[in-house]
Amino acid sequence: MKKLLSLLFLFVSFTAFTQEKFTLSGTISEEDTGETLMGVNIVVPELQTGTVTNQYGFYSITLPKGVYEVIYSTLGFTTERINVDLSNNIKRDFTMKTDSQSLDEVVIEANAEKLNIRSSQMSANTLSSSTIKKIPVVLGEVDVIKALTLLPGVTSAGEGASGFNVRGGAADQNLILLDEATLYNSSHLFGFFSVFNPDAIKDLTLYKGGIPAQYGGRISSVLDIYQKDGNNLNYQATGGIGLVASRLLLEGPIKKDVASFLVGGRSSYAHLFLPLFDNDNIAYFYDLNTKVSYNLNENNRLFLSGYFGRDVFKISESFGNTFGNTTINLRWNHLYSDRLFSNLSVIYSDYYFGLELKFVEFKFDSGIRNFNLKYDFSHYLSENIDLKYGLNSIYYKFNPGDVKPTTVTSGVNEFKLTDKYAWENAVYGAAEIKVSDNISVNAGLRLSTFSRLGQSEFFLYENDNPVLYNEALGIYEKAKPNDTISFGRSETIKSFANLEPRLAVSFLLDDDSSIKASYNRMTQYIHLISNTTSPTPFDIYAPSGKYIEPQLADQVAMGYFRNFENYSLEVETFYKTVQNRLDYISGADLIANNAIEQILLNGEARAYGLEMLFRKNTGRFQGWLAYTLSKSEQRTPGRTAAESGINNGEWYNAAWDKTHDLSITGSYDLSKKWTFGANLIFQTGRPTTFPEGQYEYNGMVVPVYEARNSSRITPFHRLDISATLTPSRKTDERWKGEWVFSIYNVYNQKNAASISFSENTDTYQNEAVRLSIFGIIPSVTYNFKF
Repeated sequence: MKKLLSLLFLFVSFTAFTQEKFTLSGTISEEDTGETLMGVNIVVPELQTGTVTNQYGFYSITLPKGVYEVIYSTLGFTTERINVDLSNNIKRDFTMKTDSQSLDEVVIEANAEKLNIRSSQMSANTLSSSTIKKIPVVLGEVDVIKALTLLPGVTSAGEGASGFNVRGGAADQNLILLDEATLYNSSHLFGFFSVFNPDAIKDLTLYKGGIPAQYGGRISSVLDIYQKDGNNLNYQATGGIGLVASRLLLEGPIKKDVASFLVGGRSSYAHLFLPLFDNDNIAYFYDLNTKVSYNLNENNRLFLSGYFGRDVFKISESFGNTFGNTTINLRWNHLYSDRLFSNLSVIYSDYYFGLELKFVEFKFDSGIRNFNLKYDFSHYLSENIDLKYGLNSIYYKFNPGDVKPTTVTSGVNEFKLTDKYAWENAVYGAAEIKVSDNISVNAGLRLSTFSRLGQSEFFLYENDNPVLYNEALGIYEKAKPNDTISFGRSETIKSFANLEPRLAVSFLLDDDSSIKASYNRMTQYIHLISNTTSPTPFDIYAPSGKYIEPQLADQVAMGYFRNFENYSLEVETFYKTVQNRLDYISGADLIANNAIEQILLNGEARAYGLEMLFRKNTGRFQGWLAYTLSKSEQRTPGRTAAESGINNGEWYNAAWDKTHDLSITGSYDLSKKWTFGANLIFQTGRPTTFPEGQYEYNGMVVPVYEARNSSRITPFHRLDISATLTPSRKTDERWKGEWVFSIYNVYNQKNAASISFSENTDTYQNEAVRLSIFGIIPSVTYNFKF
């Protein structure tokens, strides 16, 4: 493989320099706001070649000397055509006009450009601010995560559950980036809302496979999100008023065409009305988005962005939970030449999780904090070769728990679990190579290292085994430490190094269709230790080390992609394996556990499936049908022949496995005033474990359970509808408003969130009790911009 790639590189390099060539480069932005535009297609039809703008709106393309027509196009903006006499290097900044007057909203961007058919990138979906009407969602709030779950290969853990699952992976296996800063929890109110304010979002891309080499640290997916830079031409306000939450975003120039600001706030307030109904429970969230952008000159630009969010949840006087993310990022864009673009980022990210149990009079604080330095380069070497390379260094501090009594009479003594530290580093390089008119290849390699650094108290076990197997009882038990040692912060307890190759190939069948294939290896060094199938209400992150191995995933995917006149079709199949997937021993105790390694076993996982996405991209009616047929399984065999493992060492369904997942989404523009939307969703029920019998022991009834996750709750299905009214207004009127009326779960389906078993106090018979969270929910929201 190395020899083949070397020959391809030499061949393309030789042909690239046999003609006199020049470079067309620049930055593309929106005419009304000065906001740079990501993913704009720049196409040269005569040469059947092109490129796209990067995350900061920059593009560069090198062509033979000549006069060409160049086409600039992206959805939501008018297509522009210019003639370029490329007899020398030309820097051409460009502005594009929006082709709609409706409010900006987060929507799925149609991928109908032929350039995307040619690109080797697959298994990726983009979300952007555009003019297509919003997707109906619960309580009338635009929700990025809910929109993602309408795509093939993406599911949620269920109603009222935070996080999302991609191609059979767990929620903690998704890398979520907001302006390059890591977010460790993507949800508000346990999954009712996402942490992303739709008004502040510029672009989002979800990579499910074929993940580029610049990303690492998670093994299932990458959700890369960028906030808007802020309007550097005019002052502007955008917001919305809903039944349970409202939002307001302000942006404008600090110095016109040079510097801009953005600040946005959002909060829920339904809890304010609970006292009217003699309800003393509390559940609310708030968040803040900020950003300052400054153009030093045509080759240098600075960005300072931040996010702060909190959730507060209390049940009377017995339980309290507070959690949220804080991020700060300082970035410097520098243009070394018309072919070499760089971005240097210094990032701080912090996730806090607090739990208060008032009935036992103590509170528990934990979290994870990191400092991140990354330097990325985009090198447009020729019209046939684009290079990306860079480095990344992350320093972690893990706070596994700090327990404090809340009253002087509490029987709990104050104690601090041992903080843990780690250092993750990576270097990467990748080349996008146009081998011929029909073949494109992206080959990349990432080298990642992880060092578990010293800590004040470290447990040692006999034979380095923190989990013992009791053959007499057939169960796993905690091992007792036989010694405790202390390491200095600069010492290394355990280190890892992994090569992560990436390869993607696209073969163009004709101008409208292609087949693609990809392979990627990913490594994940940090692990979410949770007592539920979703990342709340209890979150503990643990680093790899002496007793916990990093997770390693290998994924292959193949797909067929075709564009029709008004439609597009994407069909992909994938197979993924995961090494060192963590599992818990029976009776695992997670809270205030200073030796978490005593309850963990290493297992494996696998997932495979078929995905289809059929879209109508133009016209008054637009929408898509997404279907996924998949399987996700785990296995934790015994470490020796005498051990039973988990579930007797047999494969069992992962908690998020859903065989069938069907989503139908559409919107119809009836007139300039009215737009209608609808979602229809059907999913196989989640796996669960039911009791299949019982026996009495010393007067106690002991249930006997079936094999792990061998049953399922009832299938999930739901219909949502919405209607958007945009009142008529004068052409020069600055105020723009619209009313959004929506109904979530139109036919009031009582979908099961969980099923539990208990004894009926009247009949004294065992019975199954189904918990449903949402029934029918009507809502109304007023959105505005001025």
